[in-house]
Amino acid sequence: MSENKSYFFCGIGGSGMLPLAMIVAARRASVAGSDRSRDQGRSPDKFAWLERQGIEFFPQDGSGPKAGQILVTSAAVEDSVPDVAAANALGLARMTRADLNAALFNAAGKAIGVGGTSGKSTITGMIGWILDRAGRKPTVMNGAVMRNSANADLPFASALVGDDALYVSEVDESDGSIALYRPDVAVVTNISLDHKSLAELHALFGDFAAKARIAVINADDPESAPLLAGDNIMPFGFGANAAIRGSDFQALPDGCRFTIDFAGDQHAVHLRMPGRHNAANALAAIAAALAVDIPVAQSVAALADFAGLARRYEVLGQAGGVTVIDDFAHNPDKVAATLAAVAELPGRALLFFQPHGYGPLRQMGQQLAASFAKGMRPDDKLYVCDPVYFGGTVDRSIGSETLVATIVAGGADAVHMTTRAACGTAMLDAAKPGDRILILGARDDTLSEFGRELLEKLSA
Repeated sequence: MSENKSYFFCGIGGSGMLPLAMIVAARRASVAGSDRSRDQGRSPDKFAWLERQGIEFFPQDGSGPKAGQILVTSAAVEDSVPDVAAANALGLARMTRADLNAALFNAAGKAIGVGGTSGKSTITGMIGWILDRAGRKPTVMNGAVMRNSANADLPFASALVGDDALYVSEVDESDGSIALYRPDVAVVTNISLDHKSLAELHALFGDFAAKARIAVINADDPESAPLLAGDNIMPFGFGANAAIRGSDFQALPDGCRFTIDFAGDQHAVHLRMPGRHNAANALAAIAAALAVDIPVAQSVAALADFAGLARRYEVLGQAGGVTVIDDFAHNPDKVAATLAAVAELPGRALLFFQPHGYGPLRQMGQQLAASFAKGMRPDDKLYVCDPVYFGGTVDRSIGSETLVATIVAGGADAVHMTTRAACGTAMLDAAKPGDRILILGARDDTLSEFGRELLEKLSA
């Protein structure tokens, strides 16, 4: 449905925008765009690569949009942004990122949607890898780079372009756009507080699951329990109520292993990714693949080679006996899962956290602080800088100092330092052999660069 159309992506470098632009470009659409990060000189390698793919770039000053184009933005982009104002003046049609993705998704004969508070990107990547290994040639729309697909020619492989008829995508509940999708197979990873109230989340995920031919639901998640009442349910988890059931979980230095029980058969699983939460992610992916006729044994074999996603507990390297890990954890549930994975293995954790905005701190600061305070061990230490802020109108009255004070009151060792650089210096001064440094946060591509800088300094 994108063939011969012309799109202008405002904010094309975003984690949800870039893969979508790649998919429509591969379907012979014309694609141009702008990005404030490019104008500010951030992540130059990414934008240089996009230009080499034939994307025409303009400053985000209103000079880019042209007559006949469709303007694509994220839901949060304000009308005061110059490109949006220019597009409105030209009378251009406008779609949100979710509008365009849902149109592609709903046009597919088989569409697998992955929703939930945590684990969406990983499960989407797992499903895509299973289907690709099975020769099904899926189109995959993800919010993170899938490391199995990334190479020198495709370093930002957050999309996999395959057949139009088989579409796998993570879907977003934060802006309510999950309601746009009509899945053949719906996956709900879990439900916990993030951008919306639990009541709103229950309604959104309940409607999403009810639309599907098969709904893959986390049977271990208390908040997802109401969804298990449907007659289209394939439950997964480690409990007795799961149809795709895991057991005998074991943490390993290079990942984890566990057993899957399904229909009276057992399958031994080895993942290259640590943490019980990733074992649960694998159960969800295997259940979704089963729903489109991929046998469990075939999925298990594929996942043994699954390399994971960028910034999902990604080990950047080790120097001086200190391991540096890059991770996307930014909400209470993701932080709890990452800290649980950290605690499975010995070694002190030096944690750096950059909150992903002032709004999220107001919405979930108390729950976020509770996750840190509960998940950190006595020797672990947390360094928190100010929230990411790229401009715009936002209430900045509640910041990182409030978060840190609540974490300290909960009994954990945490400190607020205004800048990322100050946190980095303090972590390097404190680091000793056997420690793990973790870089936590979202909505900022330069966090990975920060982790690599720390690794280089440790090497020196």
